[in-house]
Formats: sequence, structure tokens, C-alpha cells
Amino acid sequence: MQPVVQIVNLNLKYQQKAVLKDLNWTINYGENWVLSGTSGSGKTSLAKIIAGMQSAIGDVKINFHTDSHLPAEVLFVESWYQFKNLEGVANFYYQQRYTSQQAKDTLTVHAELVGYGKENGLHFDSVEPILAALNFSSFASSQLIELSSGEHKKLQLVKALWLKPQLLIIDQPYTGLDAASRKNLNILLDKIAAEGVQLILICNDSELPSCINRFAEIKDGQLREVNSIENAPSVTEKHSKEIPDFLKDSPVYSSQNIVKMVDVNISYGEKQVLKNISWEVKAGEKWLLQGHNGSGKSTLLSLINGDHPQSYANELYLFGNRRGSGESIWDIKQHIGLISPEFHWYFDATATVWQSIASGFYDTVGLFQQLPYSKSAQVDELVEYFGLTESKNELLSALPLGKQRLVLLARTIIKNPELLILDEPCQGLDQQQTQHFNQLVDELCNNGMTLIYVGHFESQLPTCIEKRILLEKGEVKVVESLNTKTRHCEIRSNLLHSTI
Repeated sequence: MQPVVQIVNLNLKYQQKAVLKDLNWTINYGENWVLSGTSGSGKTSLAKIIAGMQSAIGDVKINFHTDSHLPAEVLFVESWYQFKNLEGVANFYYQQRYTSQQAKDTLTVHAELVGYGKENGLHFDSVEPILAALNFSSFASSQLIELSSGEHKKLQLVKALWLKPQLLIIDQPYTGLDAASRKNLNILLDKIAAEGVQLILICNDSELPSCINRFAEIKDGQLREVNSIENAPSVTEKHSKEIPDFLKDSPVYSSQNIVKMVDVNISYGEKQVLKNISWEVKAGEKWLLQGHNGSGKSTLLSLINGDHPQSYANELYLFGNRRGSGESIWDIKQHIGLISPEFHWYFDATATVWQSIASGFYDTVGLFQQLPYSKSAQVDELVEYFGLTESKNELLSALPLGKQRLVLLARTIIKNPELLILDEPCQGLDQQQTQHFNQLVDELCNNGMTLIYVGHFESQLPTCIEKRILLEKGEVKVVESLNTKTRHCEIRSNLLHSTI
């Protein structure tokens, strides 16, 4: 029997830089692969080439099984979901997510799935068990623009698991998913693999479906098979650079009360998203915010960011002032450095790396004014600190996803904000980049910065976190102090593997 995929002497250049060099790969029937490697190594490009979405020099052959009842196609599930409004346009703005109940300008999850089912000749009753397994059934009436990153990932996965193509390639399958959803996803992947679907998962995760029986990594443009992800050659750890001087000083606090919520409620029609939330964040505190997908984390953060219009109808204090007392959204944002998957989606991809970082001074999604010399020098320092000097004049959209995220991470800290909100900041980063950034977070917070950090993965949390709030179905389930590093690690490990 011929191999499912046979790649011979594949070469790919991007802007005169060789990404893939005479790469060879044979995938036989019954093999399910994990493809790992550092950010920017060419994993996603290789997947797109196999799926026929990107051209390259070399020989790529796909041999479908003619006797299979499964669709004879390669489905590539991208690392995040690209969707459009009812008019076929995708140029959304960030705050639009929270006003979409009035706009009604995107499809609901149910309508999207109905359309997908008709397009591919699928029976709707066969998708319902998948929705239930991923705890996604309750989102049927939600508009696409309202979904969080984890919920968008679930929608991508639901479609792929429903279609069951002969070859399924998933880029970062676990991004944004809580532990329960990751476990159920692995069960679903094992099930479709038993039905004949062959898998290529692009990730660096160790908790994988049991059907995975082959491992490879891309390094220096070449693909080499390894025994497992753990046994793949590790990246040499970079020497930690000294943090720029302008970030060594403590932020100038306008108030010791950063956030105060008193019985906050948020509803969309009959659907209540947050229920009687009371929470206080003091200057200098470091909080971990956790909860299942759909528990209300993103909505809670949108109140703090000043993006949610219902903040005025609640008793909410930010930086010592009650919301609705005359301050604008931009007054609020001056105090905050933010990164989130959703913000990344809507960021101006036409800005250069340097412009993207500089825009953090003005809380815009692009740079629209000339910087004074002192601010330009600070941008240069961060560009060098994050190892982006060679890319500083490139478009943000031209970089690998991991480097794009590093650029936006640099943007969040450029003004040394009073409050740093990091909503799953390490999505798309490799292990070394994740460690590097969390070391930076620890160093910043040693100098008094206030932190709210959202993260599902134990390996992707900074050590400085002192307190924890857990949401469950829109309500506060747990608020606790993590008094020692030992207790922190115990609680973090237990909860990440059970309740989150």
C-alpha cells in the first residue's frame, strides 16, 4: 500500500530565508504523528503545503484510500479561527465583541454548524455527542464574535471531528482549552483514529491521545523522527538579558485600590454570564485567574479593561474611581498593559514590529504619531531585549505566530503599567520563549507591578503569583492566598489537573 503522504526534497524560502531545506517525510497508513519544533521552525508552513494551501519547491504526494468511507481530503485546522460577519467581512474591532448583542452581525454557533453540515453532507444528529463531549452544547445561540479563544478552538475542533477526513492536521489543538476539554478531546481523537482518520498534531504538549505513535521535529529546516516529545532535542537556553532600566522602577500608582467589584452581574438577554461577583485587587498583588472555558474569565477582564458597556450598570471601581464618574475608556487603559488571544486577533497586522511595540504607549492597535526620542529609545531597548532586532522593520503579520506574540508581549509592558493583564500570554510560544517571558514577569513583579494572569497550563505560570480566584459558571468558586511557593505549587498542580 502506498504511503498516505510522501514528501521528497521539499524546499521553502520566505523573504530569501530558507525555512525548509530538502525536507523528506513519509507517512504510512496507520501512523498518527505529532510534529514539534521551536516557534518559526516551519511547522505550520509544512502543514499548509501538505493541505495544498501553500506552494513550495519539491515533490508532495497524497494518496487517499479509495475503499475508505471517509472523505478523501486533507483538512488543516489553523491555530485560531478565522470568521466573517453576515456580509462576508472580517474586519472586526476588539470592543465589538461586547456590543454584538445589539449589532447581531455574525452567525450563531448553531447556524454556523448547520451551514457546515449542509456544505459537507453531514447529519446534524452526529455532531451532538461531540458538542456534549467538549462541553459546547450551551453555546448554540452564541454569536461567533462573542466566543473566547478557547470557545473558538472548540468550534474548529467540533467541525473537524464531525467531518472526519482521511487526513486531519491540527495546529495547536489544545490552545485555550481547559484540562477537562483537553482530556475529552484526546478521547475523541482516539475514536476517529480508530475509524480510519490519520492525524498530524502540531504541538509541544506531552498529554496526547493514545493513538499517537510517531513523533518528529523540525530543526534547521530538516524533519527528523524522535522517540517522543520529551526526547526531542531541547533548545539551548538563552542567556538571560538584563531587564531595561526603565522597567526596573516600580509603577507610579494612582491608587492602592486597583480593582474593586461589588455584586457585579453581567447578562446577555436571559443568559447570565457573571453572577454577584465581588473581588478586590490591591496595588502590587499578583493574581491567578482560572476557570473552565465559558466560566466568565474574559467577560470579567473586559470590565477591568474598560471594554464592556455594562460596567456602568454595576458597582465597579478601577484605580480608585467608580466607573461612570466621568473617566473615559482611554483614561482606564492608560493604567493597564494587556495581552489576550482576542486582542491579538484584532490587532493591526499591517504595522511593523517596531510600530506595534510603540503603539503600547498610546493604547492603539497601530502607531499613528511620531514618538519623541526618549520613547523611541525605550522601544529599541525592548526590541533588543526580546531578540527582535532583525525583525523590527518587518510586518507583524509576516512573523511566525510565536514571534507575533512576543511583539505584543513587549507592547504590554512598554509603559510600565500599574496593572499587567496577561490572558493566556504564552499561546503560540515555544517552551524557551514561555520560560523567558515568565522570568520577565517575575522580575517585573519584584519591582511592585500588579498582575492578573490567566493560564491553564502549570508549566506556563510565573512563580510570583500570590493569590488565586477561580470562576465556575459565572460565579466566584474560590478566592485564596498562596502563602508559600510550596503551597502555591501544590494547589496549582492539584487544581490544574482536576478542577480547571
